[in-house]
Parts: sequence; C-alpha cells; structure tokens
Amino acid sequence: MRPVSIPSFIMQHYQNGNVLEQNINALNIAIRSRYSDTPDISIVIPAYNEETTILQTLSSLAANTTKRTVEIVVVNNNSNDRTAELATAAGARCILETKQGITPARNAGLAAARGKYILNADADTIYPPDWIEEMVKPLTAEKEVAMVFGRFAFIPVGSTTRRTYVWYEYFAELTRWINKTFREEAVNVYGFNSGFRKADGLLVEGFTHPPGTNEDGWLALKLRNNGFGKIHCVAQPNAMVWTTDRRIQIDGGLWKATIKRMKRMLS
Repeated sequence: MRPVSIPSFIMQHYQNGNVLEQNINALNIAIRSRYSDTPDISIVIPAYNEETTILQTLSSLAANTTKRTVEIVVVNNNSNDRTAELATAAGARCILETKQGITPARNAGLAAARGKYILNADADTIYPPDWIEEMVKPLTAEKEVAMVFGRFAFIPVGSTTRRTYVWYEYFAELTRWINKTFREEAVNVYGFNSGFRKADGLLVEGFTHPPGTNEDGWLALKLRNNGFGKIHCVAQPNAMVWTTDRRIQIDGGLWKATIKRMKRMLS
C-alpha cells in the first residue's frame, strides 16, 4: 500500500533549513562518526543551489542505521548560494565540478568517491533510516546484481495533495512494471535512489551517455549489457525515499507530467 501521509521519521528531517542549521554541529558529529578514508560506501549527491534542502537530505542520511563506514560526497556544481558552506559544515566531503550539468557532476562524484559501493542520492530527497542497508545489501550478497534502484514517493511542495499523488504513484508503478515486462527496465532507474559497485562503474565510463538518453538509466544498461549483472529493484517499504515534487511543478504540474508519462509509455 502507498502511504497517504508522510511518515513521522521523514517529517523530522523535512524542516526549515534555518532550524536544521541550529543543530549543524550535532549533524557534523553524526556524519563524521561513520567516516573513513577507505569507506565501505560513498553516498554521492550532486548539488546546484540547494541551500534550502541540502541539510534535510544530510540529516536523514546521518540518521540511517548501519554498521558500515560511510562517506558523503556533495558535488558542488557551481552553486552561487550556501550549498557548499552548509554541506561542509555538516560533515560532508564537498568537491567542486565546474562543468555544468548532472552528468559531469555525477561523474566527478564517482571519480572522487573512495567507497567500494556507490549510492546515488539527491539534495532534495529525504532517506528513511534503513535506506543505506537495504540498498547495499543486494550488492554485497549477490554477485549477479550490478545495479540497484528503489521506490519513491512525493512530498508535495505545490498545491497538489499527498492523496492525489498516491494515485499518480500507483500509475507510475504500473508504467515501471510495463517497462520491466515488455520494454526496458533500465529506464526505471533514477539517480536519486540507486547504487552500484564503483569498480564496475568506472569500467563502463560512469554516467557518460548518448544524447537523448538519461545518465542513470544508461549506466544501468551499460552495467547489465557488459556482463556485470542484473538490475535489481529494492522494493522493501522501509527503503522508500521521499522526494519533493518540484520537478513536476517545473514541468507544468501533475497532469502535464501524467500526459508526458503516458506519451512516453505509448511511444
């Protein structure tokens, strides 16, 4: 079942950035407590002008339950706000990528990451407490799994209600099932909720992709087609991430997004 309301463990991080900044020292301690120069996992977050949401994301990742060593790498993609300052103060490694765009940012993060496993995250998404463990588990337990991706739900920023988004998310699940069953499962992979082995990613030139394709799905396709293993969906409810609906609002709202998805499904 899709949740109609946003869980309390998500809402505790979905706060005003000024409120979270007041506790930034505690956040720094929590993030640094799992840090290692040779971590098990690198969480890579591309960021462009994300000062209003970056602490929400980092706060949720710091609250994850794991015994693995973790570094968080924020790729500052020419932000002209306080994104880099806040990320660094919160305890994340912050690197600069001057070539604008999501693909250069993700590739820069991949190159800088020190972990064996890469988890992709976004700076406007909140992660549940079990996300790190649930996402990396298939990669550590099954050699035939090359890429993992997970499910997500929307946090309304505009006028669309959470109850309306529940129906949209069920429709989106249907299109993902159609993709997996009849078309190409790789298009179901999104960069804000996926993971792979760093060594494998480097061998297929990371997120580099042809024009007209997406960097995250294309990486999944390259890993599978080059024999590194299958694409695996992490469907556990406790791994569902919550992302804001700002991209839907930028695209013109929910109904335009629905029509766009339908056209893509039928094409």
